[in-house]
Amino acid sequence: MKRILLTASLVALTAVPALAARDQIRIVGSSTVYPFTTAVAEQFGKSTGMKTPVVESTGTGGGMKLFCAGVGEDSPDFANASRHIKKAEFDDCVKNGVTDIVELEIGFDGLSIAQSKDAAPLALTKQQLFLALAKNIPDKDGKLIPNPNKTWKDVDASLPDVKIEVLGPPPTSGTRDSFAELALEAGALKFPAMADMKKADAKAFEAVWKSIREDGAYVEAGENDNLIVQKLVANPTALGIFGFSFVEQNANAIKDIPIDGVEAKYETIADGSYKMSRPLFIYAKKQHVGAIPGMAEFVAEYVSDKAIGQDGYLADKGLVTLPGAEADKTRAVAKDMTVITADGLK
Repeated sequence: MKRILLTASLVALTAVPALAARDQIRIVGSSTVYPFTTAVAEQFGKSTGMKTPVVESTGTGGGMKLFCAGVGEDSPDFANASRHIKKAEFDDCVKNGVTDIVELEIGFDGLSIAQSKDAAPLALTKQQLFLALAKNIPDKDGKLIPNPNKTWKDVDASLPDVKIEVLGPPPTSGTRDSFAELALEAGALKFPAMADMKKADAKAFEAVWKSIREDGAYVEAGENDNLIVQKLVANPTALGIFGFSFVEQNANAIKDIPIDGVEAKYETIADGSYKMSRPLFIYAKKQHVGAIPGMAEFVAEYVSDKAIGQDGYLADKGLVTLPGAEADKTRAVAKDMTVITADGLK
């Protein structure tokens, strides 16, 4: 037993110099959280005199894969995420030695469906989004069939007779996961046959709402939201899927589409009336704290009132801030660097 403990201690000691060889924080993950973390990184660099952290937009899933790859100089210190870490990702982390993960909720974001600012006004429901983008939909008898809808008018006679074309993120994106859950699952449940399927076979129902059509109606446009904006401007009949904050920051080029009669606004997301909203997170690798210079200071800057407070600089960038009690919880987690467990993860 003593020999095993001694070996483990030596491994831990030899890991620290390798980490200490890097003097700049590395952050990967969500394109939605990217602008917020970048703002914090820039403020951190100015206020501490340390090197400004490197922030990469890899998508939530891609970021988690990098974050969970291991502990050491070559692995990131933080991961941005537009959803909770998944159970499979947590297990992958543990398998690779990333055993101490800190989850910090930083605020909220609305999931927006947007179009060119110059496009004719449009409003949709979650049920219509499901009928437009799900790979399989129920027919009039409730039987699942391959999605036959080619135009928005095919979806609903009240909608325009234009081709369905929605530009959205790839499967590695947390925004894609959120869209499927908040829009397509909710839209599917509007059909009695789908609600019955969920009760009878939850896994079969999940397979339906998670499966987006692959015949060109949904276009995987990568993690570059700016590129999607350019395509919307060039094609006013196309729609794009974004985080609310990005739409707000690009209001000169694109506009939000009301969903179920409610527009995505700071107020509607904060009060819960806009149902397509989600929490945003950063995940910290506690095993790197103390080895990579500035990690504790970076976390302190991120959860400070001047950053995530109601009048903080992240609110100016479109972050829907946490209520006071929730912000206090985040600060308590940050202060103690409380690690998460697999309990409750999906």
